[in-house]
Amino acid sequence: MTDWGSKDKELIDGAFGDLLNSIEYKTDKDDVDLIKRAFRLANDAHNGIRRKTGEPYITHPIEVAQIVATEIGLGPTSIATALMHDVVEDSDYTLDDISSMFGANIAKLIDGLTKISGVTTVDQNMQLENYRKMLLTISDDIRVILIKIADRMHNMRTMHGMPSHKQLTKASETLFIYAPLAHRLGLYRIKTELEDQSLKYTDPELYGDIKGRMDSLQKADMSYLNKFVATVERELDSAGLHFEIKKRTKSIYSIRRKMKNQGVSFEEVYDKYAIRIILDSKLEQEKADCWKAYSLVTENFSPNPLRLRDWISSPKSNGYESLHTTVMGPDGHWVEVQIRTARMDDVAENGFAAHWKYKEDSSGSNSLDSWLVRIREFLEDPENDDEDFIESFQMNLFASEIFVFTPKGEMLTLPKGATALDFAFDIHSEVGAHCLGTKVNGKLVPMSTPLKSGDQIEILTSIKQEPKDDWLAFVKTGKAKQRIKRSLKREKQIISGQGYTILERKLRVLKLKATSSNIQKLVNYFGLKNPEELFYKVGLGVIDNKKLRQYARETSGLVNYFKSRIVKSPYARTKLDQKNKSKSESNLNVELVFGNDEQQLDYTLSKCCNPLPGERVFGFITTAEGIKIHRHDCPNAVMLQSRFANRVMKATWITTENAKVTVNIEITGADRVGLVNDVTKIISGDLNINIKAISFSVDDGLFTGQLTIEVADKVGLTDTINNIRALEGINSVNRVGKFN
Repeated sequence: MTDWGSKDKELIDGAFGDLLNSIEYKTDKDDVDLIKRAFRLANDAHNGIRRKTGEPYITHPIEVAQIVATEIGLGPTSIATALMHDVVEDSDYTLDDISSMFGANIAKLIDGLTKISGVTTVDQNMQLENYRKMLLTISDDIRVILIKIADRMHNMRTMHGMPSHKQLTKASETLFIYAPLAHRLGLYRIKTELEDQSLKYTDPELYGDIKGRMDSLQKADMSYLNKFVATVERELDSAGLHFEIKKRTKSIYSIRRKMKNQGVSFEEVYDKYAIRIILDSKLEQEKADCWKAYSLVTENFSPNPLRLRDWISSPKSNGYESLHTTVMGPDGHWVEVQIRTARMDDVAENGFAAHWKYKEDSSGSNSLDSWLVRIREFLEDPENDDEDFIESFQMNLFASEIFVFTPKGEMLTLPKGATALDFAFDIHSEVGAHCLGTKVNGKLVPMSTPLKSGDQIEILTSIKQEPKDDWLAFVKTGKAKQRIKRSLKREKQIISGQGYTILERKLRVLKLKATSSNIQKLVNYFGLKNPEELFYKVGLGVIDNKKLRQYARETSGLVNYFKSRIVKSPYARTKLDQKNKSKSESNLNVELVFGNDEQQLDYTLSKCCNPLPGERVFGFITTAEGIKIHRHDCPNAVMLQSRFANRVMKATWITTENAKVTVNIEITGADRVGLVNDVTKIISGDLNINIKAISFSVDDGLFTGQLTIEVADKVGLTDTINNIRALEGINSVNRVGKFN
């Protein structure tokens, strides 16, 4: 290890100097001394080490500290911790050294950061445990996760120096866990940048396309936004309000999300523009001033009644307060308008750090504190050890929220999409377990009914009622799922125990013994997973005397039957034949090679995204079906690449000769005579593409067409879509996964 040269030293000193200058206004002599000591130790620990980008490694913790200080707004203790966040992991310094030099508080923060540094591991169970550890730090000391988010933010800003496969893994992981965490913690600006930076690596073509279009729009139409703002400023001034207005365009990722979720083109995303009105109001006057500003805006511009969001009366659980509406501006452009006070804006932009600054006054503080309690309850539940842990966590703690009421008027917060049965379990586990029926707003409704904000729910219970297996199909919250699974598991254990006793008795009648060898033969014969499933089906009566006698007849005298062949039952054989048939059909002679050494391996094309030759794809090693091929923009891609990074394989097309892949296309537009003929002529005539299925429906002059076609590659699909889109009356042409 060598000392830095003069240029490197100049770079390091300049970066640290910028950090000190940026926090000068909020630090005293002791604070600066602490930060300087932390820098000296970190600089020594990382001396001579460089990042993949070629810069001295110490520039990374300095930049993380800068984000912590200026973009999140944390204080000297967190800044010092950020400077030293990699010291224990990457050098000979120990936690005891940190504790003796900087105190137990900073040592505890660094310990938390060190524990969660390896979120992605090759072992899936260890990966889930690392996620759990990381998320537990939210309720242990929020500063740990805030510093970790800052660390990830700087990594995303400097990812150009990493290999492409690591860029993809990091970006997917960021979309899956860090961006939602930043959003839930109220760090809107950071969340937005994390999403945009991630999209740059998960789908670079789409990112570049949207960015280019937005840059062009911003240059061409900023004058339009200025005209809109001038009208708003005039009205607010005349009403005597003190304010600031900020103009912005929608983020690249949010536009991509809207295009994907709503199945629309870039041109069809109508609220690309937004302004934020920030009012200078006294605390007691905040709500009145916000509604006054809203009234002035909507008196001049027509609002979209479906786009009003009132988070002032009912703040989000992360403390977010604001009024949102979308209005029709001049020349027929929609503009999103956000209205909030300076205090609300600080909380919205800087999240929890700003919330605690206003905690004595903030109306959102109770829900913030209750959210932290919910996190710890969820994470410390010993039953939360299954594979859907992260999915359940995201549903409960990252999803949008609704506000509902008990019969006595108490307000509860639930994830958007939660059902009446979720509400019952949120009240109490026993209330949910014995739920017999539900009333919403005084009317008896099915337990599966999704709730809306403002609903008042009454739960009807019976001590005889027990959780049902089909409940799992419609409950949304992790708490409800876990309690139902726990109850069903207990019930299954009881039935399995009874089933073993019954099976032992029935085998005795058939002159057979319930040895482990015979039990395994029965498991194989009936195509089951394990003995427990066998006992359970016997206990339920699914496997009865008739089936057991049939087993005894077929196996009589065939001692070596199961030794020579593992899968021989009619049930399992049928499944195997279907699987082999599906595999042969889905490969379609498309040539893919895997890894940097371009190995030729067996694979199947995933049905969730139907990848085409020429599209960016990756291979995913499944536990039961070998390698599955997914598009990089597949709905499941982010989850697979972040949670199971070790099972993702680089995949490259090397030839598309004789390849045919089935693709679904949806067309919408204005109905006219000859339209169907024009569409089919383009596809089967001009482009010589086989149409497998076609249907058109018309409603009040508008048509929707659904086509299933066979194409050879991405170029063929693009030509098809572009040629149809050019027809008169066509509104949109989009590839879809499958039709409803």
